[in-house]
Amino acid sequence: MDRSFQPFPMFAGFPSTGSLIASLIMISEEISSISNLPPIQVKNILSITRRIRLLSPLFTEMQELEILLLPSAILCFTEFLSLMTKAKLLIQGCTESSYLWSLIQAEVLSKEFDAIVKDISKALDILLPLQLINITIDIKEQVELVCKLAKRVDLVVDPKELERRKEVLQIITTSKEKNDKSYGFLDVKRARELLSSIGLRSSVDFAEEISKLKAEATSQGGTGGPIVVSRINSLISLLSYVRSMIFSFEDNETTLLLKQITAAENLAASTSSSTRAILTDVPNEFRCPISLKIMREPVTVATGYTYDRYSISKWINSGRRTCPKCGWKLTHMALIPNYNLKSLIHQWHQDNNIPINDLTTSSSGHNKREDLGLNAIRLTSEFLLGKLATASPEMQCRAAYEIRLLAKSSMDNRKIIAEAGAIPFLVNLLSSHEPAMQENAVTALLNLSIHNDNKILIMEAAALQKLIFILEYGKTMEAKENAAATISSLSIIDDYKASIGVQPRVVIALIHLLREGTTTGKRDAATALTNLSLYNPNQRTVVHEGAVPLLINILMDEKAGITDDALALLALLSGSSEGMGEITRTRSKDLITLLIDVLKLGSPKGKENSVILLLALTKDGAEVVRHLDPQSFSLIRRLVAKGSSEARERASLLLRLLIKCCSNPANL
Repeated sequence: MDRSFQPFPMFAGFPSTGSLIASLIMISEEISSISNLPPIQVKNILSITRRIRLLSPLFTEMQELEILLLPSAILCFTEFLSLMTKAKLLIQGCTESSYLWSLIQAEVLSKEFDAIVKDISKALDILLPLQLINITIDIKEQVELVCKLAKRVDLVVDPKELERRKEVLQIITTSKEKNDKSYGFLDVKRARELLSSIGLRSSVDFAEEISKLKAEATSQGGTGGPIVVSRINSLISLLSYVRSMIFSFEDNETTLLLKQITAAENLAASTSSSTRAILTDVPNEFRCPISLKIMREPVTVATGYTYDRYSISKWINSGRRTCPKCGWKLTHMALIPNYNLKSLIHQWHQDNNIPINDLTTSSSGHNKREDLGLNAIRLTSEFLLGKLATASPEMQCRAAYEIRLLAKSSMDNRKIIAEAGAIPFLVNLLSSHEPAMQENAVTALLNLSIHNDNKILIMEAAALQKLIFILEYGKTMEAKENAAATISSLSIIDDYKASIGVQPRVVIALIHLLREGTTTGKRDAATALTNLSLYNPNQRTVVHEGAVPLLINILMDEKAGITDDALALLALLSGSSEGMGEITRTRSKDLITLLIDVLKLGSPKGKENSVILLLALTKDGAEVVRHLDPQSFSLIRRLVAKGSSEARERASLLLRLLIKCCSNPANL
């Protein structure tokens, strides 16, 4: 039998075939059974649930017939599972998050739904060997129908939602223009109709929505920036005002309901008091920073912080690429088991006589399954490498796509694929004029570059010039973004900061992507420029090519969505004389105002970088002082007391300089 047709029992990093199909059935049933739709994104939710409902019989029939899967089919269905998980989380986000903020983000959410539908179609077209799977004709026709539907449907943005969003934004804008925080101009009856159309009908609805908006403001501090946070705060003010006007005489029933809820919560709080008394003494390091629950499977991410595997996997699968605790971008998505911490947690459970389930597994069984899975990956990598080397362009593209998925899964996979010799072949494919081929090759190299040893192999394969070419002239925006991300990954190694930075075109191309790219592209470009600028000689080039005014413009743009990344690069450039000179010449007054806003509303990392920049601007200390208020001084003092060691030092120095400037009457 040909090696490509042998059933593989398990892939390292993937579930077994049986559990994979079972997971697909479970999640497709969960999505198909969704009936309590939110008042926003209804058309897109119905569209994606319909497609998943059409795919459900395929998974069920495969389980019933116990069909054996080829390696490519396993990869395809693993991709389906990832996409359906994203769809489920996106629908849950629309249902559980602020309806009003979702309305403001209508176009962004619609694009996310559209991207998932197209990715499902792409996986069906490129990966699924439907002709080799022995299923009924009816099921095959349903799968083909999903492909056709995905190709026909374009981005759906409900015109009614756009009209409602326009009205809400008009109210906020008018309030700011008139400086009218009491909304005296507001037609309360029309506002009530507008808010009722998105599900806000009772006082409890308003209270829940305000709570969700406050949570959104906190999460947006490090990405959307102060302008976005300010807009969310305006929505909170609007809701609070409308609620007070509408329900001032209707709160008796609401108060009674809230009392009933409180009584139920108090009753629940009184149960299992002895167990909770123990749980309140849980060491903080045993709790997941996301769920705050005791970790069952502690894993460490790229930044060194540890989370429970379920919580951090859910965070990453929702599309986030930052560390929840510190806000830094994750340089790779590997989740490394923290066996020492797991052992300590297990011992703590035993010492306190608290039951624990399935925290340990049979090491011998685990090792056997792991070895079997690694062998399967080696065989698959060799098979795909043969396709890269000798097959037709169409099969090369398909093989590159499968390597892209395989390298996305785990560090073991990345090491094995590189050992098989795939990197030089993928580098050659970067020169392809076919958009799909180019995109698959560069994304596969990005995923492989997460393994440090592979960075060396990629550079030795002369990939840099081809990556720069894609960054400049890539056939798709995703190819350009992933070329920037690959350059960023390679530049983590100190020696490569210099060798990449001396290339005359790389900084220019990254700055162009920083200016013209999507939010993801801007973030990738900013991260790459930051890594390169850690090598001091590169800072002069980055400043010379116009990065400083561009970064300031990005900080002023509420739609850019990379506040922390832009601030980090700007703070780094302020350490050079060229960078500092350019910062003081470029809209310094506007920048000071924005930095003070970040100090009030930004993420912890954003606040620290704001202090660095304000400190750099205190040569004109009087200008900074004129923009400060008592709250700003209080926030700087708080950083002196509770910030990181570097932040405490910078904040202390800034505070002394500002106080010295204030003591001079000529500056006031």
